[in-house]
Amino acid sequence: MASASHSRPLLRATLGIAALVVIAFLANWLMNMSSVGKKGLDLTENKIHTLSDGTKSILRDLDAPVVVRYYATRKSEAMSRDLKLYMRKVEDFLKQYAALSGGKLRVELLDPQPDTDAEDSASLDGMRGERIVDGSYEENIYHGASISCLDKKQTIPFLSPNNETRLEYELSSAIAQVSQPKKPVIGLMSALNLPGGPAAMPGQRPTPPWAIYQQLSQSYEVRTIGMQPGPIDPAEITVLLVVHPANISPAAEFQIDQYILKGGTVVACLDPYSVAAQMTTPPPNPMMGGGPPAQTSSTLPTLLNSWGIELPTSEVVIDSKYRTPLGDGRVGMSLLSLTKDAMPNRKDDLITQSLDNLYFILPGGFTVKGGKGISSTSLVRSSRQSALVSSYRASQLDPSLATEMRPDDHAYDLVVRISGQFKTAFPDGDPNKPADDAPAPDGADGEGDQAAADPPSDDSLKEAAEAGSVFLISDADFVFDQFAYRPLNMGNMQAYMPNNGNSVLLFNILDQATGSKHLIGSRSRASTRRPFTLVQEMEARFEQKVGAEIDKLEEKKTEIQAKVDGLQSQKSAGTEMFLSPEQIAEEQNWRSQISQFNKDIRDLQKDLKRDKDTLSAKVTLLNVLVIPLIIALIGVVVQWRRRSATEAR
Repeated sequence: MASASHSRPLLRATLGIAALVVIAFLANWLMNMSSVGKKGLDLTENKIHTLSDGTKSILRDLDAPVVVRYYATRKSEAMSRDLKLYMRKVEDFLKQYAALSGGKLRVELLDPQPDTDAEDSASLDGMRGERIVDGSYEENIYHGASISCLDKKQTIPFLSPNNETRLEYELSSAIAQVSQPKKPVIGLMSALNLPGGPAAMPGQRPTPPWAIYQQLSQSYEVRTIGMQPGPIDPAEITVLLVVHPANISPAAEFQIDQYILKGGTVVACLDPYSVAAQMTTPPPNPMMGGGPPAQTSSTLPTLLNSWGIELPTSEVVIDSKYRTPLGDGRVGMSLLSLTKDAMPNRKDDLITQSLDNLYFILPGGFTVKGGKGISSTSLVRSSRQSALVSSYRASQLDPSLATEMRPDDHAYDLVVRISGQFKTAFPDGDPNKPADDAPAPDGADGEGDQAAADPPSDDSLKEAAEAGSVFLISDADFVFDQFAYRPLNMGNMQAYMPNNGNSVLLFNILDQATGSKHLIGSRSRASTRRPFTLVQEMEARFEQKVGAEIDKLEEKKTEIQAKVDGLQSQKSAGTEMFLSPEQIAEEQNWRSQISQFNKDIRDLQKDLKRDKDTLSAKVTLLNVLVIPLIIALIGVVVQWRRRSATEAR
């Protein structure tokens, strides 16, 4: 009896542990089967593991069923660990999509092993396998998705871990494209060759399209209308995109003017100094008698003036706060790494709400005077530590700009939206139409020729028939491949990864203008670049302090030199030029000041380095200790509460 009584507690403990295991298993199974189990706590910055509100809206608005066939080679010894982890993330994302769609989106998980129906399906859907060779071992790894709705289909040939930040956007964009009945139409007017084209001469490579043009073509129907367009109808062209309209004619501005008065939306990327124009314009060919030089400046002179907006065409913005440090120790004062602080309406405006950084190259500065009956909203703006300088000098990355810069305490608009009931910038009508007092054509002297002699009537709009909108961007280079993207090595396929929020900004504007604003939130996660603005501000303050000291020294040096010149002029002509004691004293004084100044510079540099090291140490300390300290504190509080409860009993 004693042994039996002793064994009962052990048996009860064993049964209790087994019951807890079964309960935990069943609870986990039930949670996974329910919608609650698909929810989680996302503590990451910007909620990168949680679907954006835009994606949720796309899924909520689905009218027809969408099928996502997800191809992933799961049984492979050659697959990298990163790809295996990424496959798990993609599958988790797709489960969230299916759960939020209310049954309108179905996910099919397929493993295209060799000689299987899944492999045949992957080939038919355009999946691009990644061939891996390890010695004598060779295998084709599939990891892509095919999204279809009714008779429309979009394919993502290969989902690369290198493109992880664009995962949600690629999936959401494909779902939006197959579920919408018709693509919006973007009219493109540009002096730059965004669409690319055939080779200029036999034996040369064709000119590839810009990455931004390729992405635009995926989401919109892009129509190139040239720099001399005819009438533009808002019923056909949803948005008019104007990129670097160098040497635009009054007739072309008139067509833009009329398009806006009809209720159209214009996105104009202007530039006082376009690096892309220089890099993409072929050099003059001596064999062909030379060629036109690159047109680096662009504006809309008549339209901007009528809207009450100024944009100097030979000056660019330099900014101490947003300047960009370069790898060779130089500083790009007019290469602006713009952070959240540069977006004054970020909290309220969907276009910039999710943007973290932009990179503008030699941008101009808009000054909105107003008073034309239209409203304006600044979307991106320089700091008050900015000024306008010669575009040529800034393009040479003149190092003296860092110390000579004197901010004019004025923040320049870099991206601005104007809207309202516009009035025409051409009160006299089409600049190409014959003037009323033009001489009659030859032979038009009879009564029968009167109709031919009369100039055509002016039926152009003088005031807006509908409210219009214009987005002005003071840089055209911000979407150039070299500045906006990072090329990815994807085998035989050329791919690009956004290097900042530049392309996101343009797409957000276009999405809002075309009514496709649901994609804005998911697209904004594609940017990864985050400038260290606090360190840059420290360096800017240091350089401005040094610059002020340099100016003082130069003034003193000028005074000393004037005194030396005065002493020299007192010498009689023809005598030998020897330094007098006064001159020697002045020179020694000057050299001592130079020596002291150099010492002060070294001390300031040491102070700056100490401040930067202190900041770096603080950041490292926070990253390493804060989370463990929080967990430890929670543990102490829990232990204290348990102990208090025990003592109370």
